[in-house]
Amino acid sequence: MNAITASNVSKQFRYVGIPKQTTFKESIVRLQIFRRPENRYVRAIDDVSFAVEQGTMLGVIGRNGSGKTTLMRLLARVYRPNTGTIKINGQTTLLSLGVGFHPDFTGRENVKISGLILGLTPREIQSKFAEIVEFSELGEFIDAPVRTYSTGMYLRLAFSIAISVDPDVLLLDEVLAVGDEAFAAKCFGRIQQFKRRGKTIVLVTHDAQTILAWCDSALWLEHGKARMYGAPASVVAGYHAALAGYGDEPLLEAATPEQA
Repeated sequence: MNAITASNVSKQFRYVGIPKQTTFKESIVRLQIFRRPENRYVRAIDDVSFAVEQGTMLGVIGRNGSGKTTLMRLLARVYRPNTGTIKINGQTTLLSLGVGFHPDFTGRENVKISGLILGLTPREIQSKFAEIVEFSELGEFIDAPVRTYSTGMYLRLAFSIAISVDPDVLLLDEVLAVGDEAFAAKCFGRIQQFKRRGKTIVLVTHDAQTILAWCDSALWLEHGKARMYGAPASVVAGYHAALAGYGDEPLLEAATPEQA
């Protein structure tokens, strides 16, 4: 049974350029004042298809700008695809460096707010609170404002809250690369427990060794397209071979003008 099925998924965003400043005379001469602005789009995800079996872990790899974070937000239903379909069996929770707490609230207050946003009741938050603090290893810092946290402390608390929700599908976007190795090992231990209980994990990472060690399948994104999808060893080998030949190639293809 598939926990995630993505079929021919595409997502594009409007390209917003900064117009060059011109005088009124120059606008008249160039007829810019009478021209209708051209709509341009960047295709962040381009006709991507894959499936993730329930109780397995998918690793997503690719260079910066390849569409990894956009894909995760599509899976989390933050974005809707322009074309194609995504079917997910169960509840999803996205943990990303871009998804944050209120900086002026304490860790304790952010646990309560985040828990409510993720669908927990006040009673459930209270019952899970001690476990969240213990797993995060924040101790007395739980009552300090989050703006005083290091990035590692921030992610410790975020991960602890995410797993306390007990989602069916856990989406991790470049979060385990932050912090110390001991806590990362602790997180992977909890992820293994998730898998044994039939939960599904999607992990975005730049660390190929993590994909080889922990993932059951892998997806390599390049310019928004699925370059390879399959066994981690094959995908990582293909990715590394391509990296060796990139040289000074730009990270993103130029945006192609399209009509709305």
